[in-house]
Amino acid sequence: MSEQTKYLLDESQLPKAWYNINADAPFPPAPVLHPGTKEPVTPDFLSVLFPMSLIMQEVSTERWIEIPEPVREVYKLWRPTPFFRARRLEKALDTPAHIYYKYEGASPVGSHKPNTAVAQAFYNKEEGVQALTTETGAGQWGSALSMACNFYDLDLEVYMVRASYDQKPYRRIMMQTFGADVYPSPNERTQYGSALLAADPKSPGSLGIAISEAVEAAATSGGTKKYSLGSVLNHVLLHQTVVGQETLDQLEMAGEYPDFLIACTGGGSNFGGFAFPFLHQNFTNGKDTTVIAAEPAASPTLTRGKYTFDYGDTAKMAPIIKMHTLGHDFVPPSIHAGGLRYHGMSPQVSALVNHGYVEARSVHQLATFEAAKTFTRAEGIIPAPETTHAIAVAIDEALKCKKSGEEKVIVFNFSGHGYFDMTAYDAYLKGDLRDYDYPAQAIKEAMQKLPQID
Repeated sequence: MSEQTKYLLDESQLPKAWYNINADAPFPPAPVLHPGTKEPVTPDFLSVLFPMSLIMQEVSTERWIEIPEPVREVYKLWRPTPFFRARRLEKALDTPAHIYYKYEGASPVGSHKPNTAVAQAFYNKEEGVQALTTETGAGQWGSALSMACNFYDLDLEVYMVRASYDQKPYRRIMMQTFGADVYPSPNERTQYGSALLAADPKSPGSLGIAISEAVEAAATSGGTKKYSLGSVLNHVLLHQTVVGQETLDQLEMAGEYPDFLIACTGGGSNFGGFAFPFLHQNFTNGKDTTVIAAEPAASPTLTRGKYTFDYGDTAKMAPIIKMHTLGHDFVPPSIHAGGLRYHGMSPQVSALVNHGYVEARSVHQLATFEAAKTFTRAEGIIPAPETTHAIAVAIDEALKCKKSGEEKVIVFNFSGHGYFDMTAYDAYLKGDLRDYDYPAQAIKEAMQKLPQID
């Protein structure tokens, strides 16, 4: 076991291929259905939204998909990212556990999101696309795609959830600095947004609503725009697996292997990218790491949602997918973890939880910020509100080790820094934040509106 605190890979060790868990998952993928016909979608339907290269990745069962060299060259702006042993946190907790974290906040925009943003922009540009539309919750995805579109000379139209648009102005300014047009969602620019605002002029919005607006903007553009999604879909999680692959190499440098692997989950991208290479080891090499997905109690998709077919967006324009869902018309409370407020979850992550290969836990907002304070005062980095969920679960496991005396290895993904989230920390420090449990009755009512699938 190494005595180091920081483990660095050089550019020559940057992964050359993405890992596709569809090759090894011990269950077949569920079909993706057309929102109108309820029949399996065709490439023609998907091609309205995505370039064919990404559609083929979406359905691929090849274990390794080569990363194009131009994408790897852009990755080198920040990859490979650092890996740390949280020795000061271990000391603060007085735990025998060994705690490690992968620092994705090292990217230019401060999160894991550029790993897929750069890839998606590259494939769209390669197929002659001139502009993209997208949604964003906390603004991390919008920032990443804005940067990527700037690199590849693509125009970008971003629909940002209204609650986050108001809470996180610096994310909006970052997107605009890269050249993107950013609109609060719901917005009168789209037919769907206009209808929602007519019914509720003060709507805080949701990721499902923002997806609907971005999909509408692309689908009605006459072919001039494509749509780009920052989480949920297979090709998005695929691109993120550079994170887990690097972490495996860095753990080998440290001479350790995780007993617990933890990441936060909203749509599934940072979790999948971090965890899938380790699940590959569980499935094929006899490893038995406990893999934990941490989510907000205010948006408890995996822990309280139903595993079933549902629309990917609120307006029922996106494909129907099988996932854990709180209902497509879910409008979350305005908690500060804006990137975790989606009504559904990645079909791959949902299936892994449903089959028992991944454990899901929900955490209340105040507990996550308390964990963030403990981490920050020990390690010196302020985490994004989304990342605090993984930190809270990691601390819980470390304190269990303190009680049992076990020297477990705990590894979590630090998916993004929180330096654009100071209003959230200000509210926490002032005592203005509140815990929120999503009402059981609201979930029950939402389940009555699911699409009827034979």
